[in-house]
Amino acid sequence: MGQFPFRRLQAELIQMIESLPAESQLPSEPYLARQLGVSRATLREAMRAIEGQGLIRRRQGVGTFVVGKIPVIESGLEVLESIETLAQRIGLKVRMGELSVEQHKAEATEAAALGLPLGTLLTRVERVIYTENTPIAYLVDILPADVLDKADLNSSFTGSVLDLLLRRGVPELAHSRTEIRATGATPEVARALQVQRDDVLLHFIAYLYAKTGKVVDYSHSYFLPGYFRFHVVRRVG
Repeated sequence: MGQFPFRRLQAELIQMIESLPAESQLPSEPYLARQLGVSRATLREAMRAIEGQGLIRRRQGVGTFVVGKIPVIESGLEVLESIETLAQRIGLKVRMGELSVEQHKAEATEAAALGLPLGTLLTRVERVIYTENTPIAYLVDILPADVLDKADLNSSFTGSVLDLLLRRGVPELAHSRTEIRATGATPEVARALQVQRDDVLLHFIAYLYAKTGKVVDYSHSYFLPGYFRFHVVRRVG
């Protein structure tokens, strides 16, 4: 299918989706492909692009649903802020869903990222962030246990490790270095965000530094496109 027909397919799908109420379930892929006269592979590619715009959500093993219009969390990347802070700024309610906290000994990749010896005790914090009933982000933070212990994550923890560290004031935080990628959802992440395996997500790999130069938090954040819009302000060199 050429570029123009593909764009026309996307336009027809978007028109159909926008005509339906929020939370409506779309017909199955085989049915839609037959109705539109395209292959399932072409339809799937168009649907993935539309999902990236935040118009639909595909739930693993359930189906594809129309997304109601919600405020987009928009932020520049010059300042490090939590999802909670960004959402509060636009009046969007977010909440933490499933939370997993475990302690284990640092493996090679983690030890290298944190600049620690192999076997150092670490705290791993995994959670899903929701707006209403929709999961929009899957967050994983890995920290030395002497920076964040399992006992520090009590009932007052609402999802942001950054905000927790800032409230405690220890250690003094300096800056973050973040790698930004587009990635396909792994089975684990797909289950957490209720999307299809290999669906495109925004993936932030971040290193949070103390003023001493020590890495105090090594994190992976997965964001659903369409719910987030990030930008960078750059001066002319």
